[in-house]
Amino acid sequence: MTKEFTDLQLLHELEPVVEKLVDRHMSMRKDWNPHDYIPWKEGKNYYALGGQDWDPEQAKLSEVAQTAMVQNLLTEDNLPSYHREIAMNMGMDGAWGQWVNRWTAEENRHGIALRDYLVVTRNCDPVELEELRVEQVTRGFSPGQNQQGDLFAESLFDSVIYVSFQELATRVSHRNTGKACDDPVADQLLQRISGDENLHMIFYRDVSAAGLDINPNQAMASLHRVLTNFKMPGYTVPDFRRKAVVIAVGGVYDPRIHLDDVVMPVLKKWRIFERDDFSGEGARLRDDLGRLIEELEDTCDKFEVAKERRLERERKVAEKKAMKNLLVSSSAS
Repeated sequence: MTKEFTDLQLLHELEPVVEKLVDRHMSMRKDWNPHDYIPWKEGKNYYALGGQDWDPEQAKLSEVAQTAMVQNLLTEDNLPSYHREIAMNMGMDGAWGQWVNRWTAEENRHGIALRDYLVVTRNCDPVELEELRVEQVTRGFSPGQNQQGDLFAESLFDSVIYVSFQELATRVSHRNTGKACDDPVADQLLQRISGDENLHMIFYRDVSAAGLDINPNQAMASLHRVLTNFKMPGYTVPDFRRKAVVIAVGGVYDPRIHLDDVVMPVLKKWRIFERDDFSGEGARLRDDLGRLIEELEDTCDKFEVAKERRLERERKVAEKKAMKNLLVSSSAS
């Protein structure tokens, strides 16, 4: 029977792996400067400096692109909570501590760049954005919560497995947001951010893979728990459900993308359904992942039906509005 590792023992066992992965990350990283991706010439003073405060007519992004970019920014804004979470779980000593600080430094530029872009291009209400930032950071974040808000047991395994999926989901969300913006500047910026997120995902994914080799059953328990209770870190953003619907219907991040582009690629990389080193409860939980994936497939199907109904309603509303405008125009002439 394989013994379970405490977090302290697991930190020690994985230290050599983390050291190699940190070295690999430093050789693969692509440093970039947030200021290089901001169209500064479009900027102008706001009221406090004798300029004009924001007006909704100044925003050029579509509702989907604006909602997604603001949601992504507010998610990035909660970096203090994320740093605290990974520092508490991974520690600040040795290679683990080196990674925690490096990851935090790289993540910090994402929020800087997104905020500069939105404020300079006037693609969102900067006053509302600041109010939301304060609220979001005040609420904090913990990945150790399920959909009902109840805490489930957290461990180092939980932490690294969660961020393996979360970093990939964030990469996909940023990349699709860039495409939705229909602006080459925003697209370039979000490609840069996505590149960072991809390297972060690879680091956590490979740490988790090493953990699976060290103790498959213990890792499987965490994997099952994480996927059963998974939600994105932006769930604490005010009015999250409405924004998530706009983002999903707009094709930036929806249940199908979550399953096909996030969950399944990671599970395949870890060879979860091909491995033969699970036993007892670990084997049972691995088999139960099949049920979970079937549930996610069912969610995808239901979402597509609901999405089509919503789009049809929106088309009818748009047609009625266009007809009304035509009648008004005809009567005026």
